[in-house]
Order: sequence, then C-alpha cells, then structure tokens
Amino acid sequence: MTLRVNLTAELQALSQEVDLPRDGDRRQQRRHIWFLNSAFDRIDLTTALTRIGERAPDAPFAFVNTPNVDHLVRLRKDPSYAPLYAQAWLTICDSRVLELIAKLSDEPVDVAPGSDLTERLFESVIDPNEALTVIGGDEATIEALRLRYGLTQIQWHQPPMGLRHNPEAIAQCAQFVADHPARFVFICVGSPQQEMVAAACLERGDCSGIGLCVGASLDFLAGKVVRAPKWMQKARLEWVHRLLSEPKRMWKRYLVDGPKVIFLYMEWRRARGKLRAFERQLAKKFA
Repeated sequence: MTLRVNLTAELQALSQEVDLPRDGDRRQQRRHIWFLNSAFDRIDLTTALTRIGERAPDAPFAFVNTPNVDHLVRLRKDPSYAPLYAQAWLTICDSRVLELIAKLSDEPVDVAPGSDLTERLFESVIDPNEALTVIGGDEATIEALRLRYGLTQIQWHQPPMGLRHNPEAIAQCAQFVADHPARFVFICVGSPQQEMVAAACLERGDCSGIGLCVGASLDFLAGKVVRAPKWMQKARLEWVHRLLSEPKRMWKRYLVDGPKVIFLYMEWRRARGKLRAFERQLAKKFA
C-alpha cells in the first residue's frame, strides 16, 4: 500500500513539472521534488528567508513546515497525517541526514533547518516592536526571547499537554491566532500537533500571517536547550548531540524510530524505479 501511495504521489508531482509564469518563460525544473514520502520545495535557506520576509503582513494565513526524519517515519506509520503537510505554503527540509540520503541518491534536496531559519528571522527580519504570536513554549522561554531580541509585543498562548488528542485545545490555539494577528506566528508544539494547529488556522479562514512550524527552535534561541556545535551540525551529527543531551526523551526517536527511514528509503527507491520505467515506456510510445 505504501509503495502504491508513493508512486501515485510521484506521478502527481511529475504532472506539475513545468509552471508557466506570466512572461511566458518556462521553469527548467519542478518547483517541488518528491523524496521518500514528502514533497519538498526546491528552496535553500536564503531563498526561504527572502520569500517569508517578503510576504505581506496582512495576507491570509499560510504556513511553513519543516519535515525531518522523525516526521517522515511518522507519515509512513500513519499516512492520515499527510493532508496536514500537503496544505503547507512551503515545505523545507529540516534534516541534514535527509540531505545526505538525497545526495547519495542523486536528488537535489536543499536543507534549511528550522532552527537556522528561526534564528535568521529574529536576527534580520523581525522588527522588535512588531507584534509576534507564539503558540507553545513556557514562560521562561518567552521571557528569554524578549530579553535577547528586545521584543515588545509577544502574544503568547500555552496549550495543554496532549494537544494531539484534544480538538478543543487545537481550536483554542487557532482562535488565539485569529484574535492576535501578527506577521509571524511561531507554532512550537512538536509534530504533528503544530501542523494540526496550522491546519485549524487555515480552516477558520480569518487568521493572517505566516505560521512557522519549527518545533524546539525557540527553546534553542532562549538557551533552554543547548544546540549542537557548528562542527557537529555540518557533520550531520546534531542528532547525536540531542541524544546525549536528552537521552530519556530522545532515545526512542533516534535509536528506534529514526533507523526506520531505511525501509522508507527502500520503498522510495522501488517506486522511483517503477516511475522511470513508466517514463521510458511513454518516451518510446510517443517517439
């Protein structure tokens, strides 16, 4: 079943291979690339930062999600979450491990870690005096952010635990976003809760701004969680640092669930092989 879903999605992505801008020039590459079981935008950190920063403050709500290995393994286990990701305005790769797997597979997947994106937004885009809405985190994190960046208008909502199984609490998060408009809405309650909140904001129709589903990014900036040194990030070992820093919380994610990406990769390889065989048949038929 998973193989069939992956192949169908790949064919759908291929059908969107060429866009036609107003000037009549055609794109030379697809806007998205289907890798493993997610459609990633062909966009690096700098371009993502530019696109997000240039979006009109009063534009209807849209959101950015940042899938990593944990997200994709969860989607393999429970495909019912896939529609949440499909609604994203931008989907950028959060994982240098996925970037490496893609590189070894000759697939051009750019990496733009959510934590890097968040830090760059605070450092170069966000005005300290503009309204900022945050869903998630705790009082210490909010206060640390306020002090570090001189923020004057943080609008903060702290949802209860067990958000994934609490539709009423998710609706309350979306209500808070609607009642507290801001150019940037940081949704930091973990996946898939943050995507569920973002989808609820879309469904309301009266929310505005750009939602950023960026997990623990604010905790890193606030100093609540120490991020891996730059050399470990570049060496794609950030997951090792997080495992050693929080073994009780992270051992299952990195030692049990994470390795399942291998099975996902094997399924994707088979699906890609079927797709390329289909392309060759079409080429012969219409040659």
